[in-house]
Amino acid sequence: MTLTSALHSAKSVFTNSGETSAVISKNIANAGNENYVKRSTVVMTTLEGATVVATNRAEQDVLQRQMFLASSESSGQDVLLEGLEQLQSILGGNDYELAPSTYLAEFYNSLEQFAAKPGELSLAQTTVSSAVDVVNSLNNASNSVQQIRAQADKDISTAVGELNDLLTSLDKVNRIIVQATATGDDPNDALDQRDAIVKDISKLVGVTVQTRDNNDIVLYTADGTALYETIPRTVSFAPTMNYDANVVGNSVYIDGIPVNLGVGGDTTARGSIAASLQIRDEIAPVFQSQLDEVARGLITAFAESDPATIGPDMPGLFTWPTGTTLTTGTIEPGLAALIAVNPLVQQSAGGDPMLLRDGMVYDQNPDDLSGFTDLLSSFLDNMTGDMVFDPATQLDDNTSLLEFSTNSVGWLEQYRSNASSGAEKKTAMLLRAEEAYTSETGVSLDEELSLLLDVEQSYKAASKLLSTVDEMLQALIAAAG
Repeated sequence: MTLTSALHSAKSVFTNSGETSAVISKNIANAGNENYVKRSTVVMTTLEGATVVATNRAEQDVLQRQMFLASSESSGQDVLLEGLEQLQSILGGNDYELAPSTYLAEFYNSLEQFAAKPGELSLAQTTVSSAVDVVNSLNNASNSVQQIRAQADKDISTAVGELNDLLTSLDKVNRIIVQATATGDDPNDALDQRDAIVKDISKLVGVTVQTRDNNDIVLYTADGTALYETIPRTVSFAPTMNYDANVVGNSVYIDGIPVNLGVGGDTTARGSIAASLQIRDEIAPVFQSQLDEVARGLITAFAESDPATIGPDMPGLFTWPTGTTLTTGTIEPGLAALIAVNPLVQQSAGGDPMLLRDGMVYDQNPDDLSGFTDLLSSFLDNMTGDMVFDPATQLDDNTSLLEFSTNSVGWLEQYRSNASSGAEKKTAMLLRAEEAYTSETGVSLDEELSLLLDVEQSYKAASKLLSTVDEMLQALIAAAG
């Protein structure tokens, strides 16, 4: 080795050590940053010796795609479970003490006791009070369901705003990456930023990513709708301020195509938007229809018939303000919020509770017999006998009123249980996906410190070589002169 080549080698080592140590230092500084992908230097041999020619980023596209998918599914499942737990809280939580079925069972027991002693005013008062509890339960549950729908609508609006902001940020960062890659600059920091943005997008809507020349990307939703291609696509949504059982919420549109809502307890929703749509447009409306059918069943079961068979059947104990007739087996939207106890039997409204025994519309007990039970017995039979319900409730459409109200609770609990199991499974999948991705792209302090020691040894060797060359030059100069 000539002195000149030795000097070139030492210079190359010093240059490479400086660049490599800078990369290692940056890795170590970002060891706790989940959005940072570790870097490594690429060294090639040239005429002037080994030279750092590039800084590589430890990309893992397959693992990253799996992480984005798991993130979308877990986010959607968590939102669905939260919505179902809110519906469950309407019913009083795990014991369902506030459920209409609970109050309905108590009302039935009170009615049975009154039928056993039809001359007792106190039992009549208790029965009417129990009927008021049933009505309040239906009214409150119906109003709460619509509040949950309204909240889901607000969540959708917020998520759409976030999505549009993220797409705008993605566009800015992506342009920086494309330009840096095309001109040979380092795009790695911008690539980290872009990956973090896409990860946040995946929590709102399922995504697939395709990479083009110069690290340019195209972003699609899980069902293939373009979300970002050269420019961000428009995500639009018109929020609805007030909800009732007759209000249908607006769709979310991505590039003019509506977003599909999720299906099932272990939902197919990818991202929070599809899950919120599922709560607002599927689960809550079906539960509302079940409440409405309970209300219709009550009004029907306690309707009074004319003993003379001249007048029509009329609402008795339970009424509603918008009509006097209901269609058998057909949902009356919003009826649960409108049902009320007839004021004719409420003492607080100047009524007589004993009319529950004798009839509120038609006089069923013209002789004022204290032991008259025909009307009360018919009410009990109507509550336990089969009646026709609308199949759109997703429950047994030919069962008793008491059984139907209990099945409604079971339907919600089954949905919630499936959602809870799905959340556990998808959370575990997300954790495994993140762990697998991080193990390949994250910073290991032990590994980086080991590399730093290697750089130190190379630096010492180059220093020793330079010192030796210096001694040789000094000796040569001294000999020459």
